[in-house]
Parts: sequence; structure tokens; C-alpha cells
Amino acid sequence: MAAGAYIFGCKGPLLSPDEAAFFRQADPFGFTLFARNIKTPQQVSRLTGELRAAVGRDALIFIDQEGGRVARMRAPHWRQWSAPMDQAGGARAFWLRYRIIAAELRAVGIDANCAPLADIADPHTHAVLRNRCYGSDVRTVTTRAQAVAQGLMAGGVLPVLKHMPGHGRARRDSHLDLPRVAASSHALYDRDFAPFRALAHLPIAMTAHLVFSAYDSLPATHSPVMIDVIRDHIGFAGLLLTDDISMQALSGTVAERGQAALGAGCDIVLHCNGDLAEMAAVAALGPMRVQSRRRAEAALDARKAPDLVDIDALQAEFDAISARPN
Repeated sequence: MAAGAYIFGCKGPLLSPDEAAFFRQADPFGFTLFARNIKTPQQVSRLTGELRAAVGRDALIFIDQEGGRVARMRAPHWRQWSAPMDQAGGARAFWLRYRIIAAELRAVGIDANCAPLADIADPHTHAVLRNRCYGSDVRTVTTRAQAVAQGLMAGGVLPVLKHMPGHGRARRDSHLDLPRVAASSHALYDRDFAPFRALAHLPIAMTAHLVFSAYDSLPATHSPVMIDVIRDHIGFAGLLLTDDISMQALSGTVAERGQAALGAGCDIVLHCNGDLAEMAAVAALGPMRVQSRRRAEAALDARKAPDLVDIDALQAEFDAISARPN
């Protein structure tokens, strides 16, 4: 695979001729969809087909469909979900929830979901993240995150583990500012990194734009030290994506941000806003490196056809679990 070391978005619900021509030339590894790209099931199916046609292969198409506040596909065409933190039930409820989400994604040609979150919430976790978390202790987060990953994979959707090596201690919104975490390396290893170690076998993960001052002064996405932590201390050997390179936690131009991420050891730069000029600058980063290509091929090999299930029966079971008193 000689695809570019980047994932791109597009501007709207229809692929423009200029976008199609650019993607044909730039050949991104995959694509990501946002609410601006989502109108109806028929329209999304057409868009995912056109994106793949532009690169001439069955490229991965990603989305953030956590349910709750972060859900790109919403009613009336798709199910509504509570925030993950408010989800009743244990691992079975989380498995059911994400198996049903996987069915909705596959139905419109989407086969990678940016979940599970293995971030551990605490009382001071920034509001942009807190109720997206699955719990506030290692055991709960690990058990639920494993169930989320298993539910997605059973539905033929690759999970993207996030946000490595742990975003729960962030007190600022990394979309707007750079959070800094002052916890010791021992505290981080024992608590924040623990769910990620348990899920390190997953094929794809995403970095966090946070500074961990016990290790380095650079944000994890740009830090060779933190990428080594992800690879060696956490044990993740899969395909490592950046979080959105357009987020303001990072400094420099998008090309400089992307180059720093690849230089630190990330495999793929994620650029989400669909700006053609910015994407052209990112595309200048070139194709994936040899080791990254191997990880990408392993991730693609993990993509399987969905297990045959009765989604209505799974929904009924989920509803029954959700209706039980806590």
C-alpha cells in the first residue's frame, strides 16, 4: 500500500469535482465524516461510494459515532443515545449499544468508528470530555471499553482506541488550548495508562494532544518520548493516528503539525475540516513509511464482515437493560 500518510474529510454532503480530483491525486489512506457530511442514509451511502471511487480502492471511512453529544449521525434517520457516562448497565449494555451502532454505520458504508474511549474521568475532567468517558476507575473503563471494541468488531467496524495515552486528567479543551498534565509517571502508569494496556491489541488508536510533564514538554502527538511510551510502556503495536491536526492545542501550520507528528512516530495524520488548501499542504507529507504501511495492512486485515444478528432483538435486550433501576 502506497497511500498517503493522512486521512482527510470533505466539505459537505456531496463530493465536489475538485475534491474528487484532489483525492484521486493525493490518495489518502482513508476518509473521515462529520455532521456536515450527513443528511440521509441514501446520501451517505452515495458519498462513501464516491470517496472510495476517487481513490480506486476500498478505503477505510471513519466517523465519531460515540452516541450522546458526539454523534455525527442523528435522528430521525439514526438512533439517539445517552452520553456514555450516563449509560445504564455494564459491559453487556455497552456491547449491545455499539453492535447496534456498527450496524447503522455499515449500512451506509462506514467501517471505522473513533471509539472506544479508554480515558478515565475524574471530578475535574474538562466538560468537553467528561460525560463521553465510560467511568472513573480503571476496572469499569477497561471492561466497558473492551465491550465497545468487541461490539464494533462483531458488526464489521474497526474500533479506534482513544485518546492515547490518556486524556482524563485534562483540565482544558484541546480543541482550543493545550492541556498540561502534572501527574507523576507512576500515577499515570498505574491509572491512566492501564486501560490502554488492556486494549493494546486493537488495530488502530489515536493520540491525545496533551503535555505530560513527567515525560516531556511537547504534546504527546508531537513527542517521540510519548510515542515510545505508547509503543513500549503501553505495548500498542497497531496503526497510530493523530487526533485532528487542526485542533488548536498544536502550534504551527498544518503541514508543520503533521510533519512533527510523523517525525515523532505517528503513522497517520488526521485532518478533518475539509479545507482543500490545508489538505494540499498535508498531502505534501507524502506516502506512509514502510513500517506504517505494514501496520495499515494489518489494520485492514482486521476488517471483517459483520456477524449475522437480529438487530431488533438486540435493541429489545438493550432497552430492557436500560430500563432496570441502577
